[in-house]
Amino acid sequence: MFPKWFNEWNKHNPTNIYGPAIFVGVVGAAVFAAAILIALGQPYATESLQTGPRGTGMSITEFDSDRVVPDPDIAELIEDPPFAIEADEPIASDIYENVQILGGLTESNFNRLMAAMTRWVAPEEGCAYCHGDGDVETYGEDSLYTKVVSRRMIEMTQNINENWDGHVNANGQVGVTCMTCHRGQNVPSDIWFKLSPVNERVSGWAAVQNRATPLSSFTSLPSDALETYLVEGETIGVHDLESRVAGIPGQEGYPGIQQAERTYALMNYIANSLGVNCVFCHNNRAFYDGTEVTPQWGTESLGISMVQELNNDYLIPLKDTYPPERLGPVHQDAPKAACRTCHKGYQQPLQGTNVIADWPELATTGVPDYGN
Repeated sequence: MFPKWFNEWNKHNPTNIYGPAIFVGVVGAAVFAAAILIALGQPYATESLQTGPRGTGMSITEFDSDRVVPDPDIAELIEDPPFAIEADEPIASDIYENVQILGGLTESNFNRLMAAMTRWVAPEEGCAYCHGDGDVETYGEDSLYTKVVSRRMIEMTQNINENWDGHVNANGQVGVTCMTCHRGQNVPSDIWFKLSPVNERVSGWAAVQNRATPLSSFTSLPSDALETYLVEGETIGVHDLESRVAGIPGQEGYPGIQQAERTYALMNYIANSLGVNCVFCHNNRAFYDGTEVTPQWGTESLGISMVQELNNDYLIPLKDTYPPERLGPVHQDAPKAACRTCHKGYQQPLQGTNVIADWPELATTGVPDYGN
């Protein structure tokens, strides 16, 4: 079929025809698969969550395989509506000793709430976790630190529901109870302690390197972001995006590179705590423009302020109440809260389940609204 000279040349100059054939086959298969995906559409069901004004394309896409899987702790929630108040029914402070809060509740609703707190915080230990192993007559004593802490935590819960509605109920009535953080555990998961110093000189290298810790999501970003922003209340900011801007980094409110890294550490922590990415709060077309952020940015800003208050007004002052084994391993500091303590990796704790509906006693420091 081919000329004799061609056959002789090909005989003495063999060519590998399999390599190019395999390459062409792989490319062809990839093109075919891409054509099938385009023709049939996304093989996995997704849902878009709008994060900004309509028509701006500000949304994030979630796979249904992740979105519709329920938080397993939701199964532990049970309905327990309050008892109707009867005329002249005695209140808890008239029946029990040393009822410093919740004393205005009727006996039936007081005991209903105590039983619920036992389920939420100490299902294995029962009432003895706060009241000890004595008889009911000894329940008024404050001999256990757990009871003193619990009393303050009830006040904290009431404060959250009463004064931080803009964060907690931004998307509908949700509220918080002890269950929001504790999930049936004596000590909530995802509390945190100070770990400073968080950097060290690397052997053989003069630079200082941040140590990877759980507080930095095991990155080399600073691990003191929660301490700096959620306790000390330092302004969150990054270095100026323009060059040759007047100002000394780290001084007079001008953020330096250390503040920028610390800010990124906090943002990384928040994103992981809520199971979202940066564009959940920020506009990717104007990332640093505070006038073009999403509504979720405002909700999160309120959350940061709320956590600052919870840590400084409720949690840190309890340091002297805790036994040594409950304090931090490095600085012996009190346990503190942050976003993940409640959210556990979801945009809303318990995926937005209304946990306060049956517990008006925890929704206000005043008289509970029982709807009658």
